[in-house]
Amino acid sequence: MPRTRPLVVVTRKLPEVIETRMMELFETRLNDSDAPPTRAELAEAMAGADILVPTVTDRIDAELIGGAGERLKLIASFGTGIDHIDLAAARARGITVTNTPGVLTEDTADMAMALILAASRRLGEGERLVRGGHWHGWAPVSMLGKRIHGKRLGIIGMGRIGSALARRARGFGLSIHYHNRRRAHPDAEAELEATYWASLDQMLARMDIVSVNCPHTPATFHLLSARRLRLLQPHAVLVNTARGEVIDETVLIELLSTGRLAAAGLDVYEHQPTVPKKLLRLENVVLLPHMGSATIEGRIAMGEKVIINIKTFADGHRPPDRVLEPTP
Repeated sequence: MPRTRPLVVVTRKLPEVIETRMMELFETRLNDSDAPPTRAELAEAMAGADILVPTVTDRIDAELIGGAGERLKLIASFGTGIDHIDLAAARARGITVTNTPGVLTEDTADMAMALILAASRRLGEGERLVRGGHWHGWAPVSMLGKRIHGKRLGIIGMGRIGSALARRARGFGLSIHYHNRRRAHPDAEAELEATYWASLDQMLARMDIVSVNCPHTPATFHLLSARRLRLLQPHAVLVNTARGEVIDETVLIELLSTGRLAAAGLDVYEHQPTVPKKLLRLENVVLLPHMGSATIEGRIAMGEKVIINIKTFADGHRPPDRVLEPTP
């Protein structure tokens, strides 16, 4: 890369303080409209940029990477997930990929806990009742939800976010259970008073609440398959703040609509931003627009990580949040 300021193309509008700093440090092309770029616009950006800053809404597949210009050497993604980027294709083209891990842990764990409460206590239904003018006063058997104190919470994916959720859940009196690719360190289990389940199937069949906190990878696509979803108890609540592709959404809708699953709290969807109409019609689901990490502090921290990754790379060093190293 030449020693002049690199050309950085940003695909979506970022916090003003981040955009200002980028303009100071790099030759930067911003997206003031915040409209997601079309595929043609992405291809054009990748043909001329030194560095691309995409978000999770930008699908950077092998074809786009194959058509990128020789100047493109870094994809500095604004986000933690990397399932929207074809890493193998990037590696083959000698393009480094970075992300922004760690800064969204507390925000996403907050949202998971909020959805556990909202789905269990029917907060969405209650809010719609009041707004719709259909609430006629308190009644002994009106809007009865489920107490979460003393219930069993099964966490799928005990990474940073799963562990942060476990800490919050303990404060609400929940019993912590988890399934993970690798068992947590004994000290972490002791701190969280967490029970490890080697078998996801066995854990699902025994939980009152299940929270999905694992990334979307080929191995976790439909991890909660039709068979596994049917293992959940009818009174169970399912929460997903990770990725929609982890759950077979069609079967989830079927179970919720037939009473085979009590409730769900969803911040992500399998084909987002499209949300199935059948899901929209269900009263026993809390639906959010992928806002688990949407805090001012979190977005600024993400932007600061992107800047550090770009600056480090442009200075000829290995960026701290490198996802893959190009092959020689």
